[in-house]
Amino acid sequence: MDRVDSNAGRNQDSPSYTNGESAEAACRKILQPPPPRFHPGSRPTEDEELLNRPVPPSPQAQAPELAAFTHTDPWRVLRIQGEFVNGIDALAEVGAGVAVFGSARFGENNPFYAEARGLGAKLVEAGFAVITGGGPGLMEAANRGAFEAGGISVGCNIELPFEQSENRYTTLSIDFRYFFVRKTMFVKYANGFVIFPGGFGTLDELFEALTLVQTRKISRFPIVLFGSAYWNGLLDWIKGTQLAHGAISPEDMNLLIVTDSIDEARDVIVDCYNTRCWTTWKKSEGAKLDADPPGAPATAIDPAKSDAQ
Repeated sequence: MDRVDSNAGRNQDSPSYTNGESAEAACRKILQPPPPRFHPGSRPTEDEELLNRPVPPSPQAQAPELAAFTHTDPWRVLRIQGEFVNGIDALAEVGAGVAVFGSARFGENNPFYAEARGLGAKLVEAGFAVITGGGPGLMEAANRGAFEAGGISVGCNIELPFEQSENRYTTLSIDFRYFFVRKTMFVKYANGFVIFPGGFGTLDELFEALTLVQTRKISRFPIVLFGSAYWNGLLDWIKGTQLAHGAISPEDMNLLIVTDSIDEARDVIVDCYNTRCWTTWKKSEGAKLDADPPGAPATAIDPAKSDAQ
């Protein structure tokens, strides 16, 4: 039976192919898959790459050399990403929180241990979660006070070659390999810092918080130095050297409040949470220097560097 060409309106015995190929060749081209671009077996698929792995030449239960790739930078980047996800996941439901820092070396016999423990309890009573580095010493003390008061007691523990071990007074404990990931969690989930006497690690947290607030990378929150006798030497140097040389502005001292009372430390945190530190500013080191209050830095030596929040 003749086929009708709908376009030309005429009969034809078989389709025509402009490139000269036969009907049989055209059918074969349609029904058969095209040849692979790569010869089978010449290139593994992504699934093969994932599921297969090298093995020792002879059976042995452990082969540390096979894990060498986990010590490369690309793998570290993935681990860092996973650590951020894990930390944010764990802390996502934390509401108002206060980070408490201090020496890991000050045990129960140190007077500051009892003070940190008392502050932990008072912060819980005021409605805050307590967040620490999760280690011993004053970190343990703050966690212990929060734990005994029935509150949320968070420990962000860090892998160290010495000194750091997780304390048992946490309701939520997270382990970190990387300092900068752990420090991100402190800043992100705390609404204030209370800094007890401590060493280089404590100073690191203090100055990072000061820098982030000063440069407005984070919203202003209270930074309380507990123990005036311990911190006076540092404050004298900041005022007598950094401020005297113009490296900072008087308004930058608005960020620091010094106290010897855990009741006052708690009140500062509560006031700043409720009023963004408008009242608490009067107790700051900046107020003692006649610095402009927060929000009015027009007369500061360097308005770009002053605390304008």
